[in-house]
Amino acid sequence: MQDRRDEQGAKGARLPLREKVGYGLGDFGFNLYWANISAFLLIFYTDVMGLAAAAVGTMILVTKLVDAATDPLMGAIADRTRTRMGRFRPYMLWGALPLAFTGVLTWTVPDLGEGGKLLWAYATFTLMMLAYTVLSTPYSALSGVITADSQQRTTLISFRFIAAFAGTTVVNWFTLDLVDWLGRGDEALGWQMTLGLYGIIATATFATVFLTTRERIVPPPQAQAPVKQDILDLLHNRPWMVLFALALVIMVTIVMRGGSVVYYLKYYVERPDLTGVFLGTYSLSLAAGAALTPVLTRFMDKRRLMMWLMAGVGVVSCAMFFVPKDAIAVMFAMNLLIGLMLGPKSPLAFSMYADCADYTEWKTGRRATAMTFSAATFSQKLGGALASAAIAWVLAGMGYVANEAQSDASQLGIVLLLTVIPGAVALLAAWVMRFYPLDEATLARVQVELQARRDAET
Repeated sequence: MQDRRDEQGAKGARLPLREKVGYGLGDFGFNLYWANISAFLLIFYTDVMGLAAAAVGTMILVTKLVDAATDPLMGAIADRTRTRMGRFRPYMLWGALPLAFTGVLTWTVPDLGEGGKLLWAYATFTLMMLAYTVLSTPYSALSGVITADSQQRTTLISFRFIAAFAGTTVVNWFTLDLVDWLGRGDEALGWQMTLGLYGIIATATFATVFLTTRERIVPPPQAQAPVKQDILDLLHNRPWMVLFALALVIMVTIVMRGGSVVYYLKYYVERPDLTGVFLGTYSLSLAAGAALTPVLTRFMDKRRLMMWLMAGVGVVSCAMFFVPKDAIAVMFAMNLLIGLMLGPKSPLAFSMYADCADYTEWKTGRRATAMTFSAATFSQKLGGALASAAIAWVLAGMGYVANEAQSDASQLGIVLLLTVIPGAVALLAAWVMRFYPLDEATLARVQVELQARRDAET
């Protein structure tokens, strides 16, 4: 039987600070990997491992598609897990070491020819992303069963993404220095050692999530449906379908900007020394935006807020195209503004995914929290895969040659990848959000009726 704290948490009482911080720390650990993938993996493959940009683009697309397809499977497994420790929390212990090990392998340069190195990249990146999925899907779903209150979820998930952007800040600001320091002149060794260090830290954060959180919401007894039914429920869930499209579109914006900025500073601005501080301050602005999310949602509902934020990102990103390469202060200012507007995106979206799980339970009597989050993650990974592949293909098409001065066409491609292309995609995201139907009044009615059902069952 649940204790009083659990009952209060399910009904929407304030969550203890210890639990919000402990849950949030998990995404600090995840972003020690994700931020490296977004900012440095592509340039690691082209400039350190020596692979051709076009081949890398295809490899990243194929491996991420394989990985994305496993998300719904992992969601189905997690929803059907039953242990005395809960459905989702145990994965924080079971999956940490495999992720740390495969992370080191991914950032290892084998003593092979170009074909062998490409096969190594396919194999190790696929394994690492599978290990990532085993952890990240239950972790995301956990936020949907800690509390039933929408505002508390937004606050909880804001803690998550403050920690996520803190992890991104650490990676963006210190990774290249750590590679130099730990490698002592051997760049390949430096990357391997750096990911080993990040693996140790991440493992500790996942253990913290397990120790500090509680699962309070359980599905109705009759809710154990076949996996096919879970998927059909999602396909008939209009709010989730809108978020599926939104996640794909927004992730293209985020990954395209993150993956191209290193090339932008190195080859267009010709100031690679600015990489750490440029990315680091951007991460701090993302964290500030995430921290402001609970405040912003008090004055504007999630739907309208997301629309305005993504429209702002689109306009400023497109305007950045016209900034000359020597206007460093203007670049920093516009990049910080984009980060501040993008920061609330993740807390808002993941809070809305939890609302979609409520909506499915309200409509059908069935609840598949992990499937809801994992299928959304599928969309995000698909968007990230398309963005990463597009970066590599554009670079290859524009004549990019690693570690050499770039042609005018190549420089133009790099600038477009950071500014106009993700800006246009952000404007598309603002338009997609118009179709999200869960306004404040509808969501309040859903949650009141769900709580009444739960109370009747206890």
